[in-house]
Amino acid sequence: MAPPGAFAKRAGPAKPTPKRPPAAGKARAAKPLAAYSADEIRAIFERFRAVAPEPKGELDHVNPFTLLVAVVLSAQATDVGVNKATRELFRLADTPAKMVALGEDRVRDLIKTIGLFRNKAKNTILLSQALIDRFGGEVPADRDALVSLPGVGRKTANVVLNGAFGQPTLAVDTHILRLGNRLRLAPGKTPDEVEAALLKVIPDEFLRHAHHWLILHGRYVCKARKPDCAQCVIADLCRSDEKTNAVPLPLAIARAGYPRGSEPAAEA
Repeated sequence: MAPPGAFAKRAGPAKPTPKRPPAAGKARAAKPLAAYSADEIRAIFERFRAVAPEPKGELDHVNPFTLLVAVVLSAQATDVGVNKATRELFRLADTPAKMVALGEDRVRDLIKTIGLFRNKAKNTILLSQALIDRFGGEVPADRDALVSLPGVGRKTANVVLNGAFGQPTLAVDTHILRLGNRLRLAPGKTPDEVEAALLKVIPDEFLRHAHHWLILHGRYVCKARKPDCAQCVIADLCRSDEKTNAVPLPLAIARAGYPRGSEPAAEA
């Protein structure tokens, strides 16, 4: 007769103990999108609004079509350079039909002072023809329709939707991408990530003009090489590691020095 336990199964290797789910109320908190409280973000945009209640973009245009063309031309070019190139272009062609009639060679000659002018001239004619063929010569107020046009990406579409149609869109250019990370307002590695983060943290009442406020702040105050913290209206609220000053510039002084095209509305 076999001794007791002779037929018992041999113990295999110990199995790892499964990790227990976090106890109720102890779930790991999600990393905050911004380094600011909701009240601090509101205060930041209230100051931007106080400086420029109705900010304007700096690309010259006379209608949605010329704004669309100007934004397409502005890739890897300055607004000042684009405005010089489009002054005569828009005098001659301020509609898709007139642009197509002008022809690619003439457009190329008029914009040859800006970067990538050959490809931009081609796209200008192609998108003008597409507007005629598919949208009755009108610029559509729809992002999907806009990005279907030659030379038009999400950023360009957002600028047009905001500037021409007043939609609360955010076009993340190099300035806004920098600010989102430098100010720790909307950290992200890509423009799409920063755009998504900004849309989550900025209160709805400020979204209509947030695009321009951030661009102007990045262009004239929180500059790429070195932020001009002494000229900043949110210096006391800012949580950037690069901040050199914590005393905000008085709003009245900031209004007086705001750039062309962004003057505050006349006060009653």
